[in-house]
Amino acid sequence: MDPLRFEFSSASLTSTTVAASSLHSHSRHFFSSVQLGRVSSFPAIGSVSKTVNKIFTADELHYVPVPNSDWRVALWRYLPSSKAPKRKHPLILLSGIASNAVTYDLSPESSLARYMSGSGFETWILELRGAGLSSLSFDTDLEKSSNNQERIVSNLLENLINVSERLENVLDGGSKIFGLKDRPSKRVEDFKKRLELLPHYNWDFDNYLEEDVPSAMEYVRTQTKPKDGKLLAIGHSMGGILLYAMLSRCGFKGMDSGLASVTTLASTFDYSSSGTLLKYILPVKEPAQALNVPFIPVDTMLAMAHPLMYRPPYVLSWLTTNISAPQMMDPELTEKLVLNSLCTVPAKLVLQLATAVDHGGLRDRTGTFYYKDHISKTNVPILALAGDWDIICPPDAVYDTVKLIPNNLVTFKVLGSPGGPHYGHQDLISGRTARNEVFPLIIRFLQRHDES
Repeated sequence: MDPLRFEFSSASLTSTTVAASSLHSHSRHFFSSVQLGRVSSFPAIGSVSKTVNKIFTADELHYVPVPNSDWRVALWRYLPSSKAPKRKHPLILLSGIASNAVTYDLSPESSLARYMSGSGFETWILELRGAGLSSLSFDTDLEKSSNNQERIVSNLLENLINVSERLENVLDGGSKIFGLKDRPSKRVEDFKKRLELLPHYNWDFDNYLEEDVPSAMEYVRTQTKPKDGKLLAIGHSMGGILLYAMLSRCGFKGMDSGLASVTTLASTFDYSSSGTLLKYILPVKEPAQALNVPFIPVDTMLAMAHPLMYRPPYVLSWLTTNISAPQMMDPELTEKLVLNSLCTVPAKLVLQLATAVDHGGLRDRTGTFYYKDHISKTNVPILALAGDWDIICPPDAVYDTVKLIPNNLVTFKVLGSPGGPHYGHQDLISGRTARNEVFPLIIRFLQRHDES
């Protein structure tokens, strides 16, 4: 059977944030407004109109089935400007853990994706399974959930919901004074309704590496047909780690990675020798196993913390320093990032990533393959960028991986200066000065390797 192309009307989705679970839960409504048409080529569901929801800002939305899973990853496609030079290779962007495509396109003035497409690169943002507009297959059986695990998670959130409600009412009169349209506690209630998805949150980092990313890359190649079959790639945080891991695996196996160049932003295999904050938040093996919690609702937890981050007396305002250096991001963009770009992640994923703070760095799921041991075998040019005030992935952590890459292939730069501006974890993408300082640096690197 030929694959199907779906085109949705704007009425199909009305929420400002649509998680994978939301897409599935609305699937019955979709069919009332879906227009079906046959398309050929790679077996995926094709373009969707750009009116999917208020957050979606790309020209097209594509879906790609992930082998050996119930998921379809989403690809946001930004068509190249007709006024820019014609490029030879498409560009794919990979986001960090628990992040969706919004991290690359917070606003027209703060959008790496739009900057790249405006510079002539056909740009695709990959939303991995469980993130953003990725979705479960329409025929997925959601009835086989674990009542015991659902009850554990539901009970765990119940008290937090009550606390969030009280904080909202005490701090800002139930959100009315500040005009918040989406109460954090409502997001928590929405999350509770999505507990039926629990059995499907069972993947780890290696699933991303072996299934999601290759499927997306093959789809982009099929759609764009670069003459040499290669793509340019940019990865932020875990997205950069995925690109490093692909180069490591391919180097170890003597395989072609299919990448013409790689740019990593605040990424490394090994945090063990740095002062990263992750040393305190990633070692979750014992508590996660003790609670028997299969996933971590990052989006819901931050939505509940939101009143104390952005409302007087700002008890949790320090959390924003994990995202951005002081005065670097507009407050409304930081708030949009917190409320609209995050998602739920499986405990299995976090537990595997936690090996990155151990001696030797990130390991595969068997615990025997150390990714950093083989990055030296790559033959792909790499631009590695770090932020001087990044407390998640400090410059010394980035350099721990960079120093293993052949000198003739890697360019390493720390953004920020003693007198400012300074760059935190998200600032390399969304900081006030990123458009003038960071983006042109990336463009020059991409151009050099797009022409070769």
